[in-house]
This record gives sequence, C-alpha cells and structure tokens, in this order.
Amino acid sequence: MRTIPTAVTPNALLAEDTSRSAYRDYADDAQPGMARVREFYRNNHAHQTYAFVQEKKARWLRFDQREMTPWQGLDFLNTLVDESDPDIELPQISHLLQTAEAIRADGHPDWFVLTGFIHDLGKVLCLFGEPQWAVVGDTFPVGCRFSDKVVYPEFFALNPDSGDARYNSECGVYQPGCGLANVHLSWGHDEYLYQLLRPHLPEPALYMMRYHSFYAWHREGQYGHLLDATDQANLEWVRRFNPYDLYSKNENPPSLAALKPYYEDLMAKYLPASLKF
Repeated sequence: MRTIPTAVTPNALLAEDTSRSAYRDYADDAQPGMARVREFYRNNHAHQTYAFVQEKKARWLRFDQREMTPWQGLDFLNTLVDESDPDIELPQISHLLQTAEAIRADGHPDWFVLTGFIHDLGKVLCLFGEPQWAVVGDTFPVGCRFSDKVVYPEFFALNPDSGDARYNSECGVYQPGCGLANVHLSWGHDEYLYQLLRPHLPEPALYMMRYHSFYAWHREGQYGHLLDATDQANLEWVRRFNPYDLYSKNENPPSLAALKPYYEDLMAKYLPASLKF
C-alpha cells in the first residue's frame, strides 16, 4: 500500500499539487490493490443500468430491513474496507473520524461536522447482502450517455445501456435543465443515505451526502446540461466537502474511544434515537 501523507488541514493540502496528485491515482496499474479496484469498476460499470437502479430503489428505499441506532449502523463500518478506494485500506469508521475531525478543526458548523462523520453510513447496504460494486465507488447518471470523465470509462462498453438508443444520447430520458433531483445516478450508499436522512439535515448537508461520490460533476465539470439553479447553488458545498473526504485519509486515525461521547451527543442533536434502515 502507498504511504499516505501525514494529516494536515485540507486547506493546506489543496494548496499542494503534489499532495493532491497522490490521491485517486487510477493510472498506475502496478500500485498495490489496483487489480482489485479495476475489477470493482468493471463490475460496477457493466451492471449499473437504468433498469438496475430502478430495481434497487424499489427494493431498498422501503427501509424495511431493520431498525438500528445510528451508532449501531456505524459499528458495522468497523468491518468494512472499501474495495473501490485506491488510497488506503482502513475500516470505514476510521475514515469517517478523520473526515469529521478535519472539518471540526477548521471551525465549520456542527451539522457540517456531523455530515463528515456519517456521510458513508449508507454503506450498511453491504450488511444487507449487497455487493460492494452496488454500494461504493464513484457515481454517475444512468439513463443518458456515460461520460468519458468517469473513472475507467472503457468498462462502460460492457453496459447494455451503451448500445440502447433510449439511454445513449446526451440527455437520454431526461430534459435539459431538469435538475439532479430528477436524474437517476448509479445505485449506491449516497442516494440511500440521502433518502434515509432527508427529514433531518439542512440542504447543503444533504447535497454533500447525495453527491460526494459524483466526481464527474463536482470535479470534472460534466453533466452541466442537466443542472438546475438549486444544483448550481449547492455545488460549492459539495466541492467544499470533497477535500475533507479525500485528503484527510491517514494510516493513523483518531481514537474512537476518546471521541465517541462528542459524536454521540452530536448525532442526538440532529438525528432520531433509531432509524429504519
């Protein structure tokens, strides 16, 4: 595994091109773990069709699997290592702590800190039997032409929607300017968590959760023809969140035991005592 730079504030990392280039480097096939990452995206891009996403929404957005406290959901993440991440191999709870603590260190509002701490909570879908390629990884619209700015775009040749005239034009099934709320992204933890928590958090937090994996939009500037004014207004929030999610990764995570009381209180402030997953 590559050595991850010692944690510094995300603002400082943003100023260092050399630090930024150390992350999300999918070009070096010799890098440890890249065979796993490539296989992940081969499956992801081959199977994430428009029909597949509709099926998953119908199944999982009933939220009828089990009732748990938010912390019980987070406890599961101690067992999960994200197969799509080329940067580090730590349990997800460690990544969440690093993200949230970096946000807190920069003095952001507590709802922003909470967003950092729970933004990957939707990965509990793996607990319910979903394969990782249907839960994690970069997201992208389905139902319209796939962008070549999505990671490993060559694997979209395996996706049957690529050859379907209903789905392979620029807008596909959508109208220009329809807004991302009306666009179906590849299925995963982002949409699941957004739908789960939408009654409880402010709009910027919900945008961060829903679109933090949509790199083709917030990093590569793709799919602008589908955006509406609300998307434009919240894009900066998603971009503000991204460096904390990405550049706070470190192989020496904060102490969960020491920080747990703070995050228990923070979750109690914004979230119900239990959630129906």
